[in-house]
Amino acid sequence: MPTNKNALLRYLTLDKCLRNTGRLYTLNDLIETCNDALAEANPESDGIRKRQLQDDLKFMRSEDGYGASIERIRKGKQSYYRYEDTNFSIRDQGLNDSEAKQMQAALSILSRFSGLPQFDWINELTSRLKSKFDLVHQEAEVISFEGNVDLTGREFITPLFNAIVNKRGLKVVYQDFLSPEPYELDFHPGYLKQYNNRWFVFGWNPAEKRPNWNLALDRIKSIHEVDVPYHPVDIDWEDYFYDIVGVTRPEDGVVENIVLQFDSHVAPYVRTKPLHPTQRMQELGDGLSVTIKVIPNFELAKLVLSFGDQVTVVEPTSFRKSIQGRLNQAVASYSK
Repeated sequence: MPTNKNALLRYLTLDKCLRNTGRLYTLNDLIETCNDALAEANPESDGIRKRQLQDDLKFMRSEDGYGASIERIRKGKQSYYRYEDTNFSIRDQGLNDSEAKQMQAALSILSRFSGLPQFDWINELTSRLKSKFDLVHQEAEVISFEGNVDLTGREFITPLFNAIVNKRGLKVVYQDFLSPEPYELDFHPGYLKQYNNRWFVFGWNPAEKRPNWNLALDRIKSIHEVDVPYHPVDIDWEDYFYDIVGVTRPEDGVVENIVLQFDSHVAPYVRTKPLHPTQRMQELGDGLSVTIKVIPNFELAKLVLSFGDQVTVVEPTSFRKSIQGRLNQAVASYSK
């Protein structure tokens, strides 16, 4: 039986009743007490009935639960329940097998955040929890997250995050793909974003007077704080990125209806993994028509091209011609 939030509350409530030496509880008393606790925690709770309470007591007695010795006492026509050992409490017990497995799964998920901003405490915490609850033995992983632990620039995430939170200006040594040598620039970070397993930081560039200057973390060589007034950026970043796919927002770009037609082989993939939150779909006899409202950019073109011959750009004409031109260049490359 999984130990979810409501179940744990019920077990703790039953524990309090069963170890109470000043009162004896019938099944109905236990049900009423549990329902009072559930209603206090969540007014919309439907409570429990007799079958659920009996299952809870069975679980508490089991080795998978707490190994509690719960006795049933007959007095006249009534039956009462309590611990045989009134000093017993589930609060004093270690984790049962079910809880231990859930704890290990939670620690496995937490470990994926190690090294990210404000998560430096995870390595220490996971070690302490494993030691405290005897979870040193680690079973094979059962869940995996997409990510690249060897990603260049990962070490800059935490200092950039701190600079954003603490409103600090930075001196950045940077080398983009077009520069033969690294160069230095002043930068006031405002927002961190991950896309396609790469991290980017956006903010104010004083030299360019640009509030949305974009630096890829894997191109940063070094950063350090400088004692200058921080220049905040008045941009709603969630709104800023909503109109695009990826991280590149063209300065003169406008939102357009992008109409794409997918063949029947790839249609199920597009139905279950939308290209963008604005996606609207129309079933076709031989495929699927998809419309998204975004600003055409580099990342959108790369996404469309990734579907190869399984997609056709219908509208707008300018984007259709752009994709067609890239495909023609690709064909020409194979003709050499």
